Order: sequence, then C-alpha cells, then structure tokens
Amino acid sequence: MQDTIAHLKRGEKGIIVDVSSIHIPLKLLEMGCLPGNSVELVQLAPFQDPMYLNINGTHLAIRKETATHILIEKITHE
Repeated sequence: MQDTIAHLKRGEKGIIVDVSSIHIPLKLLEMGCLPGNSVELVQLAPFQDPMYLNINGTHLAIRKETATHILIEKITHE
C-alpha cells in the first residue's frame, strides 16, 4: 500500500510522487500540489478534517478525502 498525504502525522514530511488528477481540483494543482514537491502536515482540524499543509512554502487546507488521492514518499529523519 502506497502512502498518501492522508497518512501523514503532524510534523511529518514527504515528497509528492503522483497525483490522481481526476479526483484533485485544478486549483490544488495550480497551487503547487504536483509530483516532486515537498509536503508537511502542519495541523489537523478538531475532527481530523481538513488537513493544514505546507506544500513547497504554500499553506493549504484540504479535505482528508482529497488527500487520499495524492501519493507521497515519506521523508525519514536520519
């Protein structure tokens, strides 16, 4: 099973690997939610939805359902 943005925990980072553009609003793609960009989970709302993200310096809030369609590779701290 591939990791998605929805699998991130607060403070974790990853690199976007693939975006299922059918399920992703064009606005998110225009704001930098593209393969190769870094993503960090900054905060979760009280009921875990929406997710507040930092994508290459841009702060976005997206629904968890949308986040499940964005595949990432987690960055592990060495």
